[in-house]
Amino acid sequence: MNRRQFLQGAAFFTVVGATPGLLTACSSSSDDETAYAFPQGLASGDPKDSSVVFWSRVVPASGADATTGSIAVRLEVSTSSDFSSFVAQVNLTATADYDFTVRAKVTQLKPDTVYYYRFAAGKSVSEVARSKTAPLATTANERVRFAWFTCQDWSVNHWEAMRLLAQEDLDFVVHVGDYIYETVGADFQTGKVDPKHAVIKLPDGLPGKGGGVYANTVNDYRTLYRTYKSDARLQAIHQKFPVIAIWDDHEFSDDCWQDHQTYTNENKQETARRRNATQAWAEYTPIDFGDVSFDLKASGHQNIRIYRDFRFGKLVHLLMTDERLYRDDHVVDERVVAGELGHDPVNGNDLLGARYFVPQSILQKLETLATAKLGRAPSILGTTQTQWWKDTLKGSDATWKIWGNEIMLSRLWADLSRPDLNVPPPYNQVYVLNCDSWDGYPSHKAELLNYLEAQKITNVVAITGDLHSFQCGTVRSNPTDAKSPVVLVDFLTAGISSHSFYSYIKEGAAANPVLGALVKSPEVFDGALKMFNPDFSYVDNNAQGYASATVTNDSMVVIFNKVKPLAEDGKVPAEPLLKRTRITLAKDSTAPQVEDNV
Repeated sequence: MNRRQFLQGAAFFTVVGATPGLLTACSSSSDDETAYAFPQGLASGDPKDSSVVFWSRVVPASGADATTGSIAVRLEVSTSSDFSSFVAQVNLTATADYDFTVRAKVTQLKPDTVYYYRFAAGKSVSEVARSKTAPLATTANERVRFAWFTCQDWSVNHWEAMRLLAQEDLDFVVHVGDYIYETVGADFQTGKVDPKHAVIKLPDGLPGKGGGVYANTVNDYRTLYRTYKSDARLQAIHQKFPVIAIWDDHEFSDDCWQDHQTYTNENKQETARRRNATQAWAEYTPIDFGDVSFDLKASGHQNIRIYRDFRFGKLVHLLMTDERLYRDDHVVDERVVAGELGHDPVNGNDLLGARYFVPQSILQKLETLATAKLGRAPSILGTTQTQWWKDTLKGSDATWKIWGNEIMLSRLWADLSRPDLNVPPPYNQVYVLNCDSWDGYPSHKAELLNYLEAQKITNVVAITGDLHSFQCGTVRSNPTDAKSPVVLVDFLTAGISSHSFYSYIKEGAAANPVLGALVKSPEVFDGALKMFNPDFSYVDNNAQGYASATVTNDSMVVIFNKVKPLAEDGKVPAEPLLKRTRITLAKDSTAPQVEDNV
């Protein structure tokens, strides 16, 4: 679907130039005296130097969601919070086709400018929200401030980290994936939960192997977004900052690749389910589909393209990549592991040994076989996106190149072959802990890292999520060679609420005498990971929270904001902040400086 064809589908995505006093005519009814509500709040996204996308969802105020018909909605944008004048008034139509969500891209805005916006329907007017355009790419700006967050499982812990984030002074916010979790009541979604978060009931959910149910239909995924976006703390972030969002796996299915789910060894292909997940994400995310693409009528699972980039003056060039829709299958086939262990190759779930805690020798051997079969190394980005990534970085003249990345780039190995550990055979091997991340695609990872080195592209920083940890590590062009050059620094933020990486590892290693000693406490586990991976500058694998960054011409300063968990009685902490860790990366440096408990 080309851009012109897409923009003609204005029922989904409307583009209008800012013209003071102009009301862009679509369809409206000034006679409608119905009261309406905006239960998912307001949001803006994908800020450019002359445009922003504005979003909301409107329903009858009676409390019952509309199921048919249409609702006339008006977007109003102003440079003043009292709307004494307008830069744009845009008539939109909310329909059941898109779950009564509306979005409009307003162009011809002024760079580096705060705008206020609201929506009106019938006799009702929404709250007022704010957004901000980016500075021109040619502007010699002095500072850019942003935050990024991830992994906000509704069913686990609390969301007070969002309240802290909303109090920050930021230019924009990045979401690096797992905005929703597709499962409800799964075995990993146990324990105490925020009293404000009632149990979600999926209308068409299917029973999962790990207990609970998982989303299947578009109505299931819409139910998740409606519910998540009903939380006032998340709404406050959206109503204060423009958000640049990308997805990870849980927006569709845990550890997914293309349109395949990985709940069992079958790696079942579910094209319709993938499309349902994509449609709901597109409906509920304020993304600029004038620059990328979404075609609901196109067949197959690749009916959307969401990788894209943003400029914030001369300081920052932000690249957002899609690491699910184009990736090849995980290198180690679960059915192979199942066969070796005598497990069910279809209905079993052999993620240990296939995606997690994989012997490095097995990974290397099977990657060689997969490369011969594919005619290229197994990839996360796919060939087209990889070339886009290379071209975009090579052509960038920004001081800082920031890569919005769902999954970690730092090496995460466990070398149990060390003589001092006295690990008996056959367990005395080097293990790759997470093959769902970049470590699981070593040749593709090396291709990108070596490109940065060969092209002498400097000041590259990755902002990542997914692992439920705070980590900062330097990433070398060759992870196996401690003397190879560092080509980027990876800052990984913990999840907003999801259970920590340490808690998962501790549970999985509880019955293993070899691993048990390494997970006796969070501190022991952190120390072991730093011992095995000396390029880590900082690790805290037992954490929830978010990260913020201040970028100047001289440095990038990242703050890891760690929050307290729910109290033993299940109450949300009145003062949620537990500690802050400041990490400073000087321009042209590859040595992050850590200050803990600042």
